[in-house]
Amino acid sequence: MAKAQHFYGIHAVQAILSERGTDASALWVQDGRQNDASVMPIIELANTYGIGVQIAGKDALTKLADSPQHQGVVLQARPKPVGDDADLAALLQDARQTPILLLLLDQITDPNNLGACLRTAVAMGVTAVVVPKHHTSSLTPAAAKIAVGAAELMPLIQVTNLARAMDNLKQDGVFVYGTALDDTAKPLAACDLTGDVALVMGSEGEGIRRLTAERCDQLVYIPMVGSAHGSIQSLNVSVATGMVLYEACRQRLAAAI
Repeated sequence: MAKAQHFYGIHAVQAILSERGTDASALWVQDGRQNDASVMPIIELANTYGIGVQIAGKDALTKLADSPQHQGVVLQARPKPVGDDADLAALLQDARQTPILLLLLDQITDPNNLGACLRTAVAMGVTAVVVPKHHTSSLTPAAAKIAVGAAELMPLIQVTNLARAMDNLKQDGVFVYGTALDDTAKPLAACDLTGDVALVMGSEGEGIRRLTAERCDQLVYIPMVGSAHGSIQSLNVSVATGMVLYEACRQRLAAAI
C-alpha cells in the first residue's frame, strides 16, 4: 500500500475527500480559518468519513505541506492510484460513445507542468493522460495543488514503454500526432483532430524523443506570429498543451453540431 502524503490547497483537498475520502486519515486546518466559506465544506467532508480534524498554526501547516501555498488546509492521504498498460488496453477495448482523445506526456519532469496539464485535460474533455513510468513527474502533492482538483478527475496511466504503447494505440485505430519543430510537421489547425486521437507533448528542453517522434503518424506544430518582438521557438509545455487541446476541442465541438 502506498505511503500517505500531505496534500494541500483548497481545491486539491476537497477533491480528494469528495472522490476518495476513505484514502484520507487526517486533516489539519489553520487556526482562525475554521469558519471560512471555502474551508467549512472540507471540514464537513472530513467529519463524514470520521477523519480527525486538527487546528494548527500557519507555520505548522507550512512545515507539513513543505510549502507555504497550503491555503489553510493540509490533508494526509494515500496518493491516487495510477493506471498501467493493462488499463490503457482496457480503455481501448471499451465500447465508446464518443471518439477517444488521449494526451501523452513524454518526459515531463516538472510536477507543476504535470498538474497544469491535468487541469487543462479535464477542461478540454481528454479521455486519459498517459505518461512513461520512468523519467516523468509523479502525481505529487505539488502537482495536485496546481491541478486544483483535476488530478482526482482525470485518469492518469503510467506505461512501461511509451513507444510500444503508441504502437498499440495505432493498432487499435488511434491516430497519433506529435508536436515538434520538424520539416515534415504540419500546422496544427490543418490536421483532423475529430476522430480517435492521441496528442504527444514533449519536455520544454528536449521536446519529444526521437523514438517517440518516429512512432507518430504525423508531426504538428503551433504557428507563432510574434516575430516582430523577437524569435521564440518554444512555449512552456503546459501552455502549448492548452493550445493543442483547445484546437482539438474546437474541432470536435464543431463536428458534433
